[in-house]
Amino acid sequence: MPISRRGVIAATAGGLAAAGGLAAPAAATGAGAGGREAPKRAPFGKLADGTRVDVWTFANGGTRLAVLSYGGIVHRLELPDRRGRYANVSLGCADVEGYVKAETYFGALIGRYGNRIAGGTFTLDGKTYQLPKNDKENSLHGGTKGFDKRVWDVEPFVKGGNVGLTLRYVSADGEMGYPGTLRTRVDYTLTSRGEFRIDYEATTSKPTVVNLTSHTYFNLAGEGSGDIYGHELQLDAARYTPVDAGLIPTGELAPVARTPFDFRRFKAIGADIRDRHQQLLYGQGIDHNFVLDKGMTRAAERILTVREPGSGRTMTISTTEPGVQFYTGNFLAGTIVGTSDRIYRQGDGFCLETQHFPDSPNQPSFPSTVLRPGATYRSTTVHAFSAG
Repeated sequence: MPISRRGVIAATAGGLAAAGGLAAPAAATGAGAGGREAPKRAPFGKLADGTRVDVWTFANGGTRLAVLSYGGIVHRLELPDRRGRYANVSLGCADVEGYVKAETYFGALIGRYGNRIAGGTFTLDGKTYQLPKNDKENSLHGGTKGFDKRVWDVEPFVKGGNVGLTLRYVSADGEMGYPGTLRTRVDYTLTSRGEFRIDYEATTSKPTVVNLTSHTYFNLAGEGSGDIYGHELQLDAARYTPVDAGLIPTGELAPVARTPFDFRRFKAIGADIRDRHQQLLYGQGIDHNFVLDKGMTRAAERILTVREPGSGRTMTISTTEPGVQFYTGNFLAGTIVGTSDRIYRQGDGFCLETQHFPDSPNQPSFPSTVLRPGATYRSTTVHAFSAG
């Protein structure tokens, strides 16, 4: 049975603070508040041009979070195991310089377009737009200076039983080649049940394409503890989008049955990852969009569960999106030292990026990512945690 995580924060906070984790939370704001802590800001460092970067820390329902104003980065996500012992389960860097230098998008908000756009070009309403090519011949995650490399305006909130942050960024018309001034708002919320909810919203002044997501790397055994191949995943997706050698979807929606991509029943992430399958060779592991059985929905619906047998930690994800990019940390090459002062190697974290499909602007059969003036882009993803 999952243990209750209410009230265990205070007992473990001192040790986490000593280890470089979040500050000890303030007293609960009411009966059964679960160690709720309103967001607090502290300086984290400065960019090369002198721009200040802040870290915001807050807690609720047994979940503890640290977020940077730079890139909206999830710097730390701390959860208890079955014995109530906390660990940071998100990969990251110790300082601003590390995040700036890394090309891994650790914990960052991704925009304007999450994932790849073939050739760095797309045509909309008869006009072709050129984007930066930052992934060989393709454009990846919004270009050379996407939303992950911007300093966001951050405003804390406490609403009912929830606490969180509202992050805002205005992307100018033509930034990274994309048309229209895009006004983006992202809410990071910790609920009284300890859920981590992300709500995205955007409007545009001209027709454009938008695909926002979060690029958090998870390791439910604890960041820096080793590879994630023993984690077990169950994913409601009977199809996925195969890719070419450049990791661009071919346009096919292929069945996962009898392939290493079949996670319809719980299976260890590493069970088939070394099979001789061409798609695994292209991605050096799994780096593929899965077509969710539920499709796109107005409200977030459950799509997957990941569990880590050693710690007992479990994460369930719900979303409104039609796809999820499952990435097994294939390009972590032992060149980055993480927040635990340990080196990250291939497979030490996994990403589950809820999204529309890669290269949708060039694939008419895929769900549309076009946003027009007067319309509002909205997307929600919820991470729920337990341990037992």
